[in-house]
Amino acid sequence: MTMTPAFGVDLPSSARSVKAAQDVADTLKAMRSEVAATAKSAIYVRIFKTEGELEVWADTGTQYTLMRTYPICHFSGQLGPKLGEGDGQAPEGFYEVRPGQLNPNSRFHLAFNLGYPNAFDRAHQRTGDFLMVHGNCVSIGCYAMGDVAIEEIYTLVADALRAGQTAVPVHIFPFRFAPDWQAQHASSEWLDFWSQLEAGYEAFENGHRPPRVRVREARYTLQAQD
Repeated sequence: MTMTPAFGVDLPSSARSVKAAQDVADTLKAMRSEVAATAKSAIYVRIFKTEGELEVWADTGTQYTLMRTYPICHFSGQLGPKLGEGDGQAPEGFYEVRPGQLNPNSRFHLAFNLGYPNAFDRAHQRTGDFLMVHGNCVSIGCYAMGDVAIEEIYTLVADALRAGQTAVPVHIFPFRFAPDWQAQHASSEWLDFWSQLEAGYEAFENGHRPPRVRVREARYTLQAQD
């Protein structure tokens, strides 16, 4: 693995990630042009389990604008958070990707680590590691996007980090929070946890800027972005 200088930031790099960036350059240029974003725009990622979708949003000035929605090729487990090593669950919660979490040499083509367990997970004694968004279409606890999609997603994340975004937020939800979601899932043990996630979902829906997320007393708390 080599480190590629990037607007003053060194990122993990490989011949594979460089070629992927070249292959998707025209596609990403067109995507950015459609929403008045650039290669230096900050980005935000949302994942929805029930809908099987991953969204990439770009900072276009006063708000973030949706660039593209990708179908998730495969993830394992059921609705609900990951609790422990080997449970096969894909995580839910508020995560972020920093430069060192990029893996341009993944055996699943390209990948980035979600940062599980985060502070919330650790506060609840949840275990496991190396939970990724990656290529290919097989997964145990990760979100597999297929090789074509991951080339675009990985490059978008890398470009944002290269441009100086400290961390790319990746917020993972069980579903899109409709007004009647609690009635639909009234028997679930995860109602309180999902209510915490709903607060982050609604904060973005209302302002189209990702909220800052903190963990206090083993709960997620939110602060609006400037």
